[in-house]
Amino acid sequence: MKLLIFFLTLFIFLGCSKTPQILSDKMPKTYLVKEKFSSLPSWEDENYDKALKSFINSCKTKKTKKLYGALCQKAKQTKDAKIFLQDNFTPFKISSKNAKDIGLLTGYYEAQLYGSLNKTKKFKYPIYNTPKDLVSVNLSSIYPKLKHFRLRGRVVGNKLIPYYKRSEFDKIDADVICYTDSKIDLFFLEIQGSGRVILDNNKTIFVSYDNQNGHKYRAIGRYLIDIGAIKKEDISLQSIHKWLEKNPSRVDEVLNYNNSLVFFTKSNTPATGALGIELTPNRSVAIDHHYIPLGAMLYLDAKVDNVQTSQIVLAQDTGGAIKGAVRADLFLGYGDKALQKAGKLKSKLKLWILLPKKETKER
Repeated sequence: MKLLIFFLTLFIFLGCSKTPQILSDKMPKTYLVKEKFSSLPSWEDENYDKALKSFINSCKTKKTKKLYGALCQKAKQTKDAKIFLQDNFTPFKISSKNAKDIGLLTGYYEAQLYGSLNKTKKFKYPIYNTPKDLVSVNLSSIYPKLKHFRLRGRVVGNKLIPYYKRSEFDKIDADVICYTDSKIDLFFLEIQGSGRVILDNNKTIFVSYDNQNGHKYRAIGRYLIDIGAIKKEDISLQSIHKWLEKNPSRVDEVLNYNNSLVFFTKSNTPATGALGIELTPNRSVAIDHHYIPLGAMLYLDAKVDNVQTSQIVLAQDTGGAIKGAVRADLFLGYGDKALQKAGKLKSKLKLWILLPKKETKER
């Protein structure tokens, strides 16, 4: 409720200003410009019913309810999705301090691996639960400005020191969910954040992100470009995977460039994001929560699979590689088609956030 009142107060003072401004203490680095639905690209072509269905589903979570309050309940009762959206929300274009900065949309998918509950010569790479000795410290109670940051490490003596890096994988003390047959595919599972493992007993288990070792994410694609292994214009998930398979002696060198390490938990459902609900293909996006709050309803405009796409999406996930205000990762589903689309998706992005209006009209 406090957040809603804060936004409504801003609407009164800012009116129709076209100058990007920081409007909310909940989005301390994000510059917004108030716009109208009629100015959104291809707004009239949106599938409003699907968009509203995605919003209602997201409203199952506390974070979406906190952002939108009574609108979550009202959405269930509406008879006209388009009128509900236009009468109850205002679009704000998202930008960085430099409004001319170009946004970026990439894609991700639900990874598929092959594994076993038992370690064998073939299945020898563990998918770990969160380690028993990983300490996670929330500093917000002491330093409010650090509320979006979490300190991770391990205790040695009476000191908290950095947790093990990827290259120290074998030192980790954690329960194993299962073992997989590919170190490369396991790495890409970490990048995607969730996936399914087809076991050697023909059963399938789902795994999703649970924690991280506290080290900063570094893109191996950038490393491969820097060492001249792959040209910048040719970089993609597919080209990286292909290079690693052709150069087995350098796999550890490349993967260990990224010290960040992800830990998983067994899930009862397919691909679940940081918001805690199952992701919806083409409607769920991962964002940088330092700029955009989880649970927010957004509108994106970008080229997806060579088709200009403009539609409502929900901020339901995060990712180590997703950095900045105008930055999103579109969830594309499961299977080879989703993998191919995700691996190639890299598009200029325009992004809006839909916030509650000051007054709503009853219909």
